[in-house]
Amino acid sequence: MSKNILILSSSPRRGGNSDTLCDEFMRGAIESGNQVEKIFLRDKNIHPCTGCSVCSRYKKPCPQKDDAAEVIEKMLAADVIVMGTPVYFYAMSAQMKMMIDRCCGPYTEMKNKEFYFIATAAEEDETIMDRIVANFMGFLDCLENPTVKGTLFCGGVWHAGEIKGSPKLQEAYEMGRLV
Repeated sequence: MSKNILILSSSPRRGGNSDTLCDEFMRGAIESGNQVEKIFLRDKNIHPCTGCSVCSRYKKPCPQKDDAAEVIEKMLAADVIVMGTPVYFYAMSAQMKMMIDRCCGPYTEMKNKEFYFIATAAEEDETIMDRIVANFMGFLDCLENPTVKGTLFCGGVWHAGEIKGSPKLQEAYEMGRLV
C-alpha cells in the first residue's frame, strides 16, 4: 500500500551528508511506489516560535507570516515523516528544532504517524544517535500514537561529500524501500 511520505531535511548544505542520506531514503521509497516529498528546510522562511500562545491557547493560526504553516500542513497530511539532521554539538540542527517548536499548537492533530530519524556527525561514536533520538522523542512524546519505524546514524562525516562510498547510503535506500 502506497504511503504519503514527507522528508524534512534540516541540513544547512544542499547535498550535505545528512541531506544525501535523505535523498537515498527518498529514492528507495519512490521505487517502492510511495508518494514522497522532501522539504529542504533551509529553503523555507521559518521564524522561531515567539511563545505568544495564539495557536495553543486560542487554537488560531500562528500570526507569523512565514512558511511554517505550509510545512506543518504537509506534516499533518503525511503518513510517514522522516526527520534528517546533521549533529551539531551533540544535538539536532537549529533548522529542525525551530520547525519542531513551531508545531506547538497543531501537534495535537498529529496522530498515528510513522517516523524515521536520520543523522550524521563528525564523530563516529554510535551513542551520539541516542542523544538525537532522545531529542526527537521530546517531540513525539507529545503526539498521539507515534511510531518510530527506524533510525540511521552515520558518523565520521563532517565536510560535505565525506559520506560518498559509505555503506550507510545503501542502508538509507533500503530503509526507504521497505517503508
